[in-house]
Amino acid sequence: MPRITGLDHLVLTVMDIKRTLAFYGDVLGMQADVFEAADGTLRTALHFGLQKVNLHQADGPFAPHAEVPMPGSADLCFLTDIPLMDWIAHLASHQVLIEEGPVARTGATGRINSIYVRDPDGNLIEIAVKV
Repeated sequence: MPRITGLDHLVLTVMDIKRTLAFYGDVLGMQADVFEAADGTLRTALHFGLQKVNLHQADGPFAPHAEVPMPGSADLCFLTDIPLMDWIAHLASHQVLIEEGPVARTGATGRINSIYVRDPDGNLIEIAVKV
């Protein structure tokens, strides 16, 4: 039987790509990338580790796209090796409110401790460190 071996990228539908780039770049430390897609259109992505998040503008989604491309509907968990107390101080310096945490959770490979914030579109962003 065929099997899936990993996740290459995911897509976030956003209201304002520049605002999204500022949050994920300045606050979460991701790298912005504008690239030419196979069809010749310019696309925008956020890179971190070996993964990326492609960004789709809500009023001009690329095809194909999600059945209901909606800003603010994502719930994402990002792993870090930086202590959560350092993240809490960093987020406060950017006026980003902690919605919940630190709290114990279970991730894909075991126990994690997490804090939760919202991005500019209202997506729930979990920042987690492995226990």
